Order: sequence, then C-alpha cells, then structure tokens
Amino acid sequence: MAREISGANSKDRDTPLEYTRNIGIAAHIDAGKTTTTERVLFYAGVVHKIGEVHDGTTVTDWMEQERERGITITSAAISCGWTTGEGPYANIRHQINLIDTPGHVDFTAEVERSLRVLDGAVAVFCGVAGVQPQSETVWRQMDKYSVPRIAFINKMDRVGANFLGAIGHIREKLGGNAHPLFLNIGAGETLRGLVDLIKMCAYVYGDDSINGTRYDTVAIPADMLDDAKKHREALVEALADFDDVIAEKYLEGSEIAYDELRGAVRRATLSMKFIGVIPGSAFKNKGVQMLLDAVVDYLPSPLDLPPVRAFNDDDANEETSIVPNDGAKVAALAFKLMTDPFVGKLVFCRVYTGQLKKGEVVYNPRTRRSERISRLILMKANSREDIDVAYSGDICAIIGFKGVVTGDTLCDRDLGLILEPPTFPDPVISMSIEPKSKVDQAKLSIGLQRLAEEDPTFKVSSDQETGQTIISGMGELHLDIIRDRLFREFKVEANAGRPQIAYRETITAPATGEGKFIRQSGGRGQYGHAIIKLEPAEKGNGVEVVNEIVGGTIPKEYIKPTQEGILEGAQTGVVAGYPVVDFVARIVDGSFHEVDSSEMAFKMAGIFGFKEAMRKANPILLEPIMRVYVTTPDEYQGDIVGDLNRRRGQIQGIETKNNLTIICAFVPLEMMFGYATDVRSLSKGRATYTMEPAHFEQVPASLLAKIVESVAGKRNYGKII
Repeated sequence: MAREISGANSKDRDTPLEYTRNIGIAAHIDAGKTTTTERVLFYAGVVHKIGEVHDGTTVTDWMEQERERGITITSAAISCGWTTGEGPYANIRHQINLIDTPGHVDFTAEVERSLRVLDGAVAVFCGVAGVQPQSETVWRQMDKYSVPRIAFINKMDRVGANFLGAIGHIREKLGGNAHPLFLNIGAGETLRGLVDLIKMCAYVYGDDSINGTRYDTVAIPADMLDDAKKHREALVEALADFDDVIAEKYLEGSEIAYDELRGAVRRATLSMKFIGVIPGSAFKNKGVQMLLDAVVDYLPSPLDLPPVRAFNDDDANEETSIVPNDGAKVAALAFKLMTDPFVGKLVFCRVYTGQLKKGEVVYNPRTRRSERISRLILMKANSREDIDVAYSGDICAIIGFKGVVTGDTLCDRDLGLILEPPTFPDPVISMSIEPKSKVDQAKLSIGLQRLAEEDPTFKVSSDQETGQTIISGMGELHLDIIRDRLFREFKVEANAGRPQIAYRETITAPATGEGKFIRQSGGRGQYGHAIIKLEPAEKGNGVEVVNEIVGGTIPKEYIKPTQEGILEGAQTGVVAGYPVVDFVARIVDGSFHEVDSSEMAFKMAGIFGFKEAMRKANPILLEPIMRVYVTTPDEYQGDIVGDLNRRRGQIQGIETKNNLTIICAFVPLEMMFGYATDVRSLSKGRATYTMEPAHFEQVPASLLAKIVESVAGKRNYGKII
C-alpha cells in the first residue's frame, strides 16, 4: 500500500522552496573541492577574505587535523546566498546549503551520508588528471542516490590542463553524457576567461581584477568563434534528445532563444541523463561565479525531485511517499552526528516535510521515544546561528538530543514513518588500544563512544579472550585520525597495537550439522535439539537464516532463539575465529522436551549445529583486497610494478598520460601497510597512490597456517607499541 503526504508551503520562510539549493561538492583527493568551496563563500559574501588549504585558513576545513594535513576529513555544512544577474532567476536571492565532502576513501562515509540528503552535486575534476580513482567512487555514490550533477573542471591554470580531454574522460570512464556549457579562453598561465555557449558571449578577467571579483562581458574572441559555434551546435544536438521543442527547432534550423536553451539544459540535468561542464580555476579565482550561476539555473530545488520513499514504522510493507511541504507533519532524517567542544552533541538533520520548531517535541520510531528540541541552529562550518524553525528542504542541526544515531528518522508521533537511512561499508582494518592509566580508562570509554556515534564506519568492540579494546575502521589514516582526536579532544593517553586485517570466513560446499544442548542437574534440565543445513550463497549476498520446520518438531517459540544462535555462531567461524559471510542456513529438523526445553537451550543448539555444519562445509578464510592506483613519472614505472607484484598484487591496467603512468592493481590489504613510505622511496617522493576496498578473496594455502597460528588460543591484535 502507498499513501502520499502533501499540503501547502508556508509564507513565513525567508527563501521560498523554489529558490533553495541543497548541493554537495565531491571529488577525488586534491581536485580542489575545499578551494572551490572557499571561493563560493567569498563571492557569496559569507567570508571577506579568501582562505587557502595550504595555509590552513579555510572555513570548511576547521579541524586541527584537517589544517595540518591539508585534507578534508569531515563533511562541513554551510549556507550562503547567491543572486544571478540574468535569466528567469535574475535578481532573486537563492539560498544554497552546501556541503564540502572529503576525497580520501577512508572517509567515504562522509560522502555517502551527505549525498543521501542532498538534491544536487558539483563533481570537481582536475583539468590535468581528469577522472581519477576516487572520482569514480563518488560518481557511483551519486548514481546510487540519484543525485543530478554538473561538473567543474578545476585547475585549468596548470600546465597540461585539457578541458575537452577531461570531458572525454567523463564520457569514457564514467559513462556520463557530458557536454561543455562554457569553453576556456586560454589554459595554464594564459587562462583569462570563459566563453558562454548558451549566451554566445565571453567573460574575461582583467589583470587588475581583485580576487576575481571583476570581469568584463565581451564578444567571443575571433580565433575561438568557430570552435564556439561547433560546440554550441553539439550541445543543441545533445539537448534535442531530451526536449521536443529544441529538437523541432534544431531540425528546422530555427534560432533557439537563450531561455529555451537554458530551460532545456535544466530539464536534461534533472533527468540525470546529461551533465553540463564548466572550466575554471578556483585557486586563480576564475569561473566560480559561472559555476554558482549554473548551480542556481540547472541543479534542482527540493520541489524538482520525485517524492521521497519512507515506510510505516508499524508495517514495513506499507510504503509512504512524502513531498516537501511546510504545512504537513514533520519528517526529518538525522544524517550526521558531531561532538562540539562548546555545545556538546550536534545532530545534523535534513527536513523533508513539515517544520522543525524550537521547543516542540519530535518522535524517534527506532527508539520509540520522544524528545523536545531545546535548541535549533543553522551551521556555518564550525560556527553556528540560532534559529527558531527549520522548514522543508532545510539542513540544520539540533543540540542536546540523546539516543539518536546516524540514519534515524525524527517525525511527528502521529506520522510514524521511517525514512530510508544511508548505507555504509564494513570496516576493513582493526587495532587494539589501551589506556596508559586508570584515569585515562574512563576518558577513553567516553571518547570511543562519542566517536563511534559520529562515524558509522568506526566500530568499537572488546575481545572476549584477551580483554583488549578493539577499534576498527576503513584504513590506516582513518584509525590514525581517531587516535589523534582521542588525544586532542578527549585528552586520552593511550597505546595502540599494530593494525590487523578484518578477515572473513565462508563455506564452499553444502553440509548438515546437528546441535544438541542437554543438561541434567537433578531438577528441571535443559534440552534443545536442532538440525542445521548450510549452503553457500552468492558472493556479497550476506547471511540468510530460513525456517523450514514442518510438523512442529521445534515449536514456534523456539525458532527465533535457534536463529539467534546461528547468527551468534556465525560471528566466530571455525577456521580462525572471524565472522562468517555469504551463506544460507536452514533449520530443517529437531526435537524438544515438554518440560526441559527453553529459549536458551535452543539458542545453544543453534550455535552447536552451525559450528558442526560449518566444519563439514569446506570452510575457507577470506582476505580484503584493495583496488590500488599509483600515479608515477614514467621512469619509476618498472620499480613500482615490481614492488606491487612482490606484494601479491595483480596488475589490472597501465595507462600513460602527460608523462605520467597510472597503474591499477588489486593488492591484499595485509601487504599495503607502510606503502606510503615505500612508494615515496621508490619514486624519490614523486609518486602518489590511492586505494579503496574492492572485494574479498580466499587466502592462499601457503599463508593460511600462519594466520590461523596468530589467532590460535586467543586473538592476537599485536604487541602494544
């Protein structure tokens, strides 16, 4: 069943919903996301001095760790206003809620949850490197959440920048139907402006332009006129595939007006079948104003998007459709948590319908609890502005909420619905951490709890056999940042063990196991008996437990405990004690005792039956494999390929571009520890690399005994160093 929630918009809001843009800036590491964001804030009047990443003075990279390393670690939300000079939105102030996301794969959760709540995105690419490995990752994330986008080819001021080459990369590597909306006038040191293919004019920045704030609108340079006409015709031809009016005029050879062409670009962009591309240089302050105009003109408002899917919290089969509506009952998604040293816990929310109001109560369907909003704020990176109400389509933060986790729905109790939460990958690397003193023990517990609340890809567990605290994350850098934050924000002195791999186990053949739990102690005993059949599942399908009991050999009240026992047994496999994945467990038979049977007995029977079946099912150990990209000058290619082969790497491809070689390889995560230092040594500091989780593969037989030995008797998370 489906129902739709609708109503009228409020007249009290400062910015009508039609003029609201919720966008994210996403790209590969060092493509210029934060620099572009800084320019957007400067031209929008939010800041009056441009900050630079290399100086550690940007607004959105506010954490100490970000400024020291020159990278974005946490996504920063900020709001600004922009007014275009021409077109249907001329002289109308738009509110742009902007999120600057990280580029490093270790912090991919920040990109994931940001794209879940955004309406549009700006994909930033390097004019020299074009599409880079992490560009592909964020592109897939945009596709996953159906986010319309435009592309900004940045760094056109660098030697070797090639605007049309970068567009070709988007088409070939990402499958995007990309077409230029502008052409660059000059490249490298001669970059001085842009040609507008829709208005057929040029914007030229003079040498005296202060921070790129002034540019002249002039005729297209004579030496570029033919190119401009050719690319405009190609643009019109591409838009004709999406728009009947444009197609008719194109076939007739009629002149197409600016408003018609602009409207066609907008409709094509919203269809997600077209990507408009803009060249520029954020660092040299060129093209950012045109990018802002494109955000307003072509990216969607919340009203342009299809209704958001949600589900009834009492009946998950009842699908609900909600639309942006200030007059409806409120529904918002908590997509990010953050600990602020001054105000405590911040819960970032995207309001999908209704209004969040200070002093009112909202309901959390997951916890079945209601909580009053004591303080509501509009975020500006690490500063904040108190507000009384957040309307449909707004992104805001609530201070002081308890019991909320990433992905929770906050709604009116009478509405009772659950919005789809973002999904996150599992951690691939673990290490032990121990406080240096008893005083640090309490602070460590508090710090780990708060950091785990903030970051869904950071997990904390306790090893039952050794008593060690184990932290798990997406990579070495991820855990390094966690340790640094524990020290700086929570004042915890702690030792850390050597990082360890998050192995997995699975089965390769079907098998049946019998689990019996029988205890007699003179009085009432314990009796549980279950027969479990295991079957391998397709890779990536996870775990499925199926009840196939007929005839009541196991009463219904004992089926759930048996299933819980199977799932608990799967947490520690029989090969080396790692979690078991990709199998189907069927409860096919069993027996019970009218007096002695209990839920605990059948849970134990489920564990025993699973373990016995797994031992017979040809179990294997799986290791995480990383997709590694190394970019190196040509002269070091041989040394780096040889080193990757030594690390059990499988070379997938080698591409040459602009005197650089890009090597793609699959390499076991175990062999990538310390690679940052090694690759610098091999290339005299000139090579760079990125890696991301790819898949799991069976551990070679020659290494299996060594791994099993390392966890025999107890989990060995490394000597404390």
